[in-house]
Amino acid sequence: MPNLITKEAPDFTADAVMADNRIESQFSLSSLRGKYVILFFYPLDFTFVCPTEILAFDEKLDEFKSRNAEVVGVSVDSAYTHLAWKNTAVDQGGIGPIQYPLVSDLNKEISRNFGVLMDDGFALRGLFLIDREGIIRHAVLNDLPLGRSVAEALRTLDALRFFEEKGRLCPANWEKGNEGMEESTSGVIDYLSKFSKNK
Repeated sequence: MPNLITKEAPDFTADAVMADNRIESQFSLSSLRGKYVILFFYPLDFTFVCPTEILAFDEKLDEFKSRNAEVVGVSVDSAYTHLAWKNTAVDQGGIGPIQYPLVSDLNKEISRNFGVLMDDGFALRGLFLIDREGIIRHAVLNDLPLGRSVAEALRTLDALRFFEEKGRLCPANWEKGNEGMEESTSGVIDYLSKFSKNK
């Protein structure tokens, strides 16, 4: 995966199945400017680990939206395959009426531009946190058998928002509600001395 951190996210315009099952032929990443975006890639519809991730993001969608964030899924399937998967009940191997867009990357250009396309034409499990200006601030890449943590995506989003609002750094294992630390030697020493006292 190329290093896209701190760079503008590659824009795209593509077919997407929206929350209301409408196929939007001009869905673009840049249309979400002003919001945070969790953009995640998954290999294929009608597979095994993928629906667990898709449904897990949908279950926490209100938490993302409360943080001014949009969730967008992408795979190399067609929009019509996405729609068929949404129209299939969960107990029949579908994903049901999820409430965020699924983008069709049929020509594989989006996956290629984000550096997640495998040689066999499927995307790895890539996840990108994009800030309100369209800059990629976090990325994680998993092999196909390894599902991602939605809780970690929320934690990282919280960390970015905390840094933007407070100007304080987020140390290891930082969680919402924790203190940050100042960007200075004394700030690090102060934080570490508090940390060691709590052990």
